[in-house]
Amino acid sequence: MSVNSAVRVEHLIKRYGDTLALDYFDLDVHEGEIFGLLGPNGSGKTTAINCILALLTYSEGSISVFGEPLTPTSYDLKRRIGIVPQNVAVFDELTVAENIDYFCSLYVPDRKRRRKLVDEAIEFVGLEEFRTFRPKKLSGGLLRRLNIACGIAHRPELIFFDEPTVAVDPQSRNAILEGIQRLNREGATVVYTSHYMEEVEQICDRVLIMDHGRHLALGTSEELKGMIELGERITVETLDLGEHGRSAEQVLDHIRNLGFVIEAVYDGRELSIRCRRGAHNLLDVLDVLKAENVSIGHLTSRPPTLNDVFLELTGTALRD
Repeated sequence: MSVNSAVRVEHLIKRYGDTLALDYFDLDVHEGEIFGLLGPNGSGKTTAINCILALLTYSEGSISVFGEPLTPTSYDLKRRIGIVPQNVAVFDELTVAENIDYFCSLYVPDRKRRRKLVDEAIEFVGLEEFRTFRPKKLSGGLLRRLNIACGIAHRPELIFFDEPTVAVDPQSRNAILEGIQRLNREGATVVYTSHYMEEVEQICDRVLIMDHGRHLALGTSEELKGMIELGERITVETLDLGEHGRSAEQVLDHIRNLGFVIEAVYDGRELSIRCRRGAHNLLDVLDVLKAENVSIGHLTSRPPTLNDVFLELTGTALRD
């Protein structure tokens, strides 16, 4: 089955003076998918998007959108694209409906058709009760929804969402994520950038992890997790790891000698164990703790997350 590329970036280099913002960066977004760009602030996500949209020039490399090069004057191609920027970009002097109508008019000159599209966009983001409000009267979450409506009202085939849930409440965040998934079901290809790993894991078909302008790893969430050594993280609340005749370090050594254990640490309240993949890791750890007469409080076992993938690939946690 052949796959068409909505966006293809090859060996992209972007410099700001002596700073290398994109370092031979590669990207291939398939039509019809939600593609996640996961990386911390400063990793190059926004720079990559601005280069793709011809908002920034770049030093070397090539970019195509729907198989065509995108230049500042590729107006027909730009009509097929929507952008929801990280920073809210609306006019304070205009109402909700007027803002959406203005941005939609950049792509759709016909007023009758535009009126229908504006109404649909307002309904889509749940701002029916606020259509006559000006932005300053909206909460942060509602303002983010307005930002989205302005970017998608013209029904683009390709939509870039750049950190759309920054500083919003959980209810608005869920509404935004559900809206993005609905847009995708209705046919839009989505590029979603974030440093919130749980959002990327929740909605994206494939994920590219990047940092310092470089492509680090690409795959589904499960494929990315399969690339790392960590297979399970076990945590045990206990206050008596070092009692009953043995020191805490002796018990830790016993646990570390289990063949699947990568690391075991104890902070006086919680025992944290990083394990390789195995069918009986938790049972084997519990057998050791039982043999050492360790009292167990809250116990958890969880598979690796994309943050664990990032940590193993880069040596640092996913920073904000």
